[in-house]
Amino acid sequence: MGEFIIKMPDVGEGVAEAELVEWHVKPGDPVREDMVIAAVMTDKATVEIPSPVDGTVIWLAGDIGDRIAVKAPLVRIETAGESDEAQPIRISQAPVAETPKAEIAKLVPTAPASAPSPSPSPSPSPAPSPATATAPAPAPVEKPVAAPSVRLFALESGVDLRQVQGSGPAGRILREDVEQFLSQGTTPATAKNGLAKKTATEEIKLTGLRRRIAEKMVLSTSRIPHITYVEEVDMTALEELRATMNGDRREGHPKLTVLPFLMRALVKAIAVQPEVNATFDDDAGIITRHSAVHIGIATQTPAGLTVPVVRHAEARGIWDCAAEMVRLSDAARSGTATRDELSGSTITVSSLGALGGIVSTPVINHPEVAIIGVNKIATRPVWDGTQFVPRKMMNLSSSFDHRIIDGWDAATFVQRMRTLLETPALIFIEG
Repeated sequence: MGEFIIKMPDVGEGVAEAELVEWHVKPGDPVREDMVIAAVMTDKATVEIPSPVDGTVIWLAGDIGDRIAVKAPLVRIETAGESDEAQPIRISQAPVAETPKAEIAKLVPTAPASAPSPSPSPSPSPAPSPATATAPAPAPVEKPVAAPSVRLFALESGVDLRQVQGSGPAGRILREDVEQFLSQGTTPATAKNGLAKKTATEEIKLTGLRRRIAEKMVLSTSRIPHITYVEEVDMTALEELRATMNGDRREGHPKLTVLPFLMRALVKAIAVQPEVNATFDDDAGIITRHSAVHIGIATQTPAGLTVPVVRHAEARGIWDCAAEMVRLSDAARSGTATRDELSGSTITVSSLGALGGIVSTPVINHPEVAIIGVNKIATRPVWDGTQFVPRKMMNLSSSFDHRIIDGWDAATFVQRMRTLLETPALIFIEG
């Protein structure tokens, strides 16, 4: 018998370590060549690592959430032949959004959260027999192994994965397993009145994208002294213009939301106050002002918050801004956005749409110096000097790096944005 040592691969970008986000095997499990054994995450991508040999797993490097140095031993596999020299696995990594899963050796595209996750299972699971369909739920397991998309499906279906028997390699739970569990009609026991006491607790280790988000928020709030300025904007005229443009839009044009108008207003306002479109290297003490306006659009995905970037908004019209924003948002949610599409923003816009609330305190996307928060539009009574009239009002909640942007400059910038949005014809005037 021999032993084969798989080392942490060099996933590129000059990273020295990667985070373990999934184990697909455990000690004692048999593995086949090309079978996926683990998934690791860098700052921008999740990569699946296959086994280059057949054998049996005898040792794993760490637990989910641990950081493993590049070229450090990751897995030890007992093989039938003589011992092989330890070596890193070379993978072909495609850049993707910060959502599982990444493209791997054969550049297989990531499945969206609503689709079944790819599985290395050698053959389809056999159809359950009648006896199986009526059998009681299996005993709970401590740490069920399942892909993020399967976990999301189970959560949305109200299924505890610890009650599901996995049919994949090493007991990995597939989407089909969850669907079979649901088809059995298994439900938690309840009291006679339909209510039941709940005493269970769950400890969730912060890993993967959620840990990246947490680290980013700590970095931003600990190093950037924020000043947040809120102003209300009368959006009535812009909403009328938007409705007209949507009614007359050509085939192939996306439906306009408020954001493309906001993006063009940003470009106009930045032309007068370029200090807002900047990044600050606080270690070196250097401010970099950018002539290009690369607008990050904070986007919620099944795996967490990502910020795809609409590049060169200064060179795009309303329809172009809208089309690019739709394309990038779809790519971010499906996990197919590239690293370039998820980095390099010079200013960020954060909007929760109809959930935007009245006021928010957006956190600056480090190392930028400003972020524009968009709150919901609501019809409110506004005094016009003689009477109250219904107007469509929206608040802008914007945060600035107070080391770089003074309060007066922040207020001036937001007021300039307000003027452009309240008189939308100004957005289209060149010069």
